[in-house]
Amino acid sequence: MTRQEEKQQLRAIVRRLEAALAPEYKAKSARSIAHRLLAMPEYQEAQTVFCFVGTDREIDTRPILEDALAAGKTLCVPLCTEPGHMESRQITDLNQLVPGRYGLLEPTADTPVIPVDAIDFAVLPCVTCNYLGQRLGHGGGYYDRFLSQYRGGTVLLCRELLIRQEIPVEPHDYPVPWVLTERGLYEDGIPAPLG
Repeated sequence: MTRQEEKQQLRAIVRRLEAALAPEYKAKSARSIAHRLLAMPEYQEAQTVFCFVGTDREIDTRPILEDALAAGKTLCVPLCTEPGHMESRQITDLNQLVPGRYGLLEPTADTPVIPVDAIDFAVLPCVTCNYLGQRLGHGGGYYDRFLSQYRGGTVLLCRELLIRQEIPVEPHDYPVPWVLTERGLYEDGIPAPLG
């Protein structure tokens, strides 16, 4: 089995697991993860924050987006520009998010592009990951391309019940230093204090 086939197989397994999660657990874990993220000093000190807009299958990031705006941070969210490529776009209001490619909420095309090197702190999604920060995304390569250029603080959000020990990785897959679940923060695989 090739690495790509292993990834596809694991995506299918985890998506079935995610679909079977109780709605109460999903809501409670998402609230806990957002609460923990907002307590991270790296988030609090960041002037420019990049954060994905969560879908029904992902962590609800609305509390993070709202907090960043209320705190006066420069908030950037992804805009898919072509297959496999996204730009970091600044929004000043959640009403600037509209259904875009693949049904994802995205910023409108007239929002300003923020260079990757201007971002202080990035919040990334995954289908699954391990505590070492090896992630499995949806397969489009969007975040791998982002991570190949970005050198700031980065955290992956994942529900504890979807964490896996073994993640098939390829040379272009970049690990993320922090993994945040409802149970806590992990730095390079080791439980880390929050603030």
